Amino acid sequence: MNANHIGQPHARVDGRAKVTGSARYAADFNQPGQAYAVIVGASIGLGRVIALDAEAARRLPGVLAVLTHENAPKLAYAPHKGFIDPEHGERLHVLQDDHVRFYGQPVAVVVAQTLDQAEHAACLLLIRYAEESPVSDPLDQRAEAVVPEAGREPGPHSADRVRGDPEAALAAAAVSIDATYDAARENHFPIEPNATVAAWQGDQLTLWSKSQFVINEQAEIAAILGIPTENVHVICPFIGGAFGTSLRTWPHVTLAAVAAREVGKPVKLVLSRRQMFHQTGHRPRTVQRIALSATPDGRLTGIVHEGTGETSRHEQFTEALTAVTPFLYRCPNVRTRYRLVPLDIGTPTFMRGPGEATGVFALECAMDELAYALEMDPLELRRRNEPGLDEGMQLPFSSRSMLACYERGADAFGWSRRTLSPGSMRDGRLHIGWGMACASYPVFHGQASARVRLLADGTAEVEAAASDMGPGTYTSITQIAAETLGLPMDSVRFSLGRSDFPPTPPHGGSMTLASVGSAVRAACIAALDQRQARADRTDGAIEASATAGPDGEVRSRFSMHAFGAVFVEVAIDPDVGTIRVRRVVGAYGAGRIVNPRLAASQCTGGMVGGIGMALMERTALDPRDGRPVNAHMADYLVPVNLDIHGLEAHFVDEVDPHVNELGVKGLGEIALVGVAPAVANAVFHATGKRVRELPIRIEHLVEH
Repeated sequence: MNANHIGQPHARVDGRAKVTGSARYAADFNQPGQAYAVIVGASIGLGRVIALDAEAARRLPGVLAVLTHENAPKLAYAPHKGFIDPEHGERLHVLQDDHVRFYGQPVAVVVAQTLDQAEHAACLLLIRYAEESPVSDPLDQRAEAVVPEAGREPGPHSADRVRGDPEAALAAAAVSIDATYDAARENHFPIEPNATVAAWQGDQLTLWSKSQFVINEQAEIAAILGIPTENVHVICPFIGGAFGTSLRTWPHVTLAAVAAREVGKPVKLVLSRRQMFHQTGHRPRTVQRIALSATPDGRLTGIVHEGTGETSRHEQFTEALTAVTPFLYRCPNVRTRYRLVPLDIGTPTFMRGPGEATGVFALECAMDELAYALEMDPLELRRRNEPGLDEGMQLPFSSRSMLACYERGADAFGWSRRTLSPGSMRDGRLHIGWGMACASYPVFHGQASARVRLLADGTAEVEAAASDMGPGTYTSITQIAAETLGLPMDSVRFSLGRSDFPPTPPHGGSMTLASVGSAVRAACIAALDQRQARADRTDGAIEASATAGPDGEVRSRFSMHAFGAVFVEVAIDPDVGTIRVRRVVGAYGAGRIVNPRLAASQCTGGMVGGIGMALMERTALDPRDGRPVNAHMADYLVPVNLDIHGLEAHFVDEVDPHVNELGVKGLGEIALVGVAPAVANAVFHATGKRVRELPIRIEHLVEH
């Protein structure tokens, strides 16, 4: 029997279910006799609700309830902070008071027998506010930066880190650059909207809910409602894209549960596309300063990286904005500083490549600027500053294939044919630009559990409370289980997305394969051991469970990261400033590749997201009230098929025995990191215009 599945490009085991429509997403779990809920969001950016007239809505046929802060039940909101929740601050207590903290905050929920009735009734609510002037722009003169509470302690996660004397190095440098970079707020924009179907049976609550972390959703809703955790059941077998927006449990889940309890029947609540811009987080806008100094031959002598990100006033959302800078290059003098600007907005959240994607944009654009100041090839500058260890942590890398990524990516792209001078490459009347950038993302590995049953018919069932928002978790975990058990792929059935399955970490941070895969492998080995011990018996199934997690001692001895190099070609029309990305080539060192087909899909998907970050995605806020003015599919621009050409992903051979039992590093996040700066650097190479703001727009190129 051939059980060599790991490393093979197997097709998705859930592919048929998805293309035939039998895969069920959160809003597909309709219940008998269910009602429909619609959220009414605040139409101001800051203030109080001073009057709310719901009589016309309540008199409408089919309306079952209108819940506001005046009549909604008082909820426990017991302390609970999951792995993914902001460490400092307190989550929004929905419908518990009259305060409006940000535009679109839920101020009412209408429940009716049909969706049309609920939407009609929601329009009839008359709400009056005592309005204040919100601050929603981090560059507003009223905004004040603060040191994040999570970064006050010295150490690797400190908001302020320094080695050497970078200011002195800058002052004495033969060559230096100092620039500010502004990256726009982005929204996740997945195909599937956030949705929850809530149903009570006695004191038991079932939530069919779009969630990347069903275990946390179970615990969070139990804490909010003040009921035992075991009384909440969360089910989410499929996710139609998320990119981080469903890692947290947002207020709509609470409102669905409360509404179902109030009306005594199941309730479905689906957020509109516009509401997803208000209520389910976003990638925070950031402003960063990078200063670099170097010797005439391109050896870095100093790096200063100062970054500021926006957050809400009621929570402190932090991300790894400056985390890559201390170790990406060899440099004796480095200082990083991270600050938050509390604003009258909803709390940001993790979005694909969180922190690293934005921080690397600034750092890698600055490296490109330095290369031109030195009149040096940007790739050669990076090669000359390749470190031998993580100089920030003073630890060896568990593996680092950056040089191999440079070589593989440059060869596949044809980088040696690039001319250095901006504007020197043409295709007819079009200006051609070639740019590149590095990518890095840490190797996360959380404790996870799994359960395996070996059935008498020779098949196996595997269960874990993981999620699958598209990267192929069903398939890759099936491959790991099938190989460990020595079974064909079609003899293994992997089930996920239930809170009553063995617990796993969130489906984010590129940790699912390392964490869940290691647990499944351990459970499979335990099941085989049981079968061996019972070799003389054939009475029924064998069931085994196992928990696996990171080896703290090993992780304390190594710096663990995936690395990559991204190469981009753009073509720019000089008359109208339109930018077209013609090619993207990425080369990645990401440990063991379990499924090359899925891995390539992950990387090309990340490249598409990076193109969007570079050229299109920007959530524009009305400064009067913080309202996202382009919160719809017409004006929030994302790449479509006509925007995408020639995406290539290459993987260098990398064996890393330290990161986890499987030797995998994860690809979801790093696939986006590095794309935006590579595009920005290509735009400069094509035009000679350095754009330090994302997204890069036509206006940037046609302005004089």
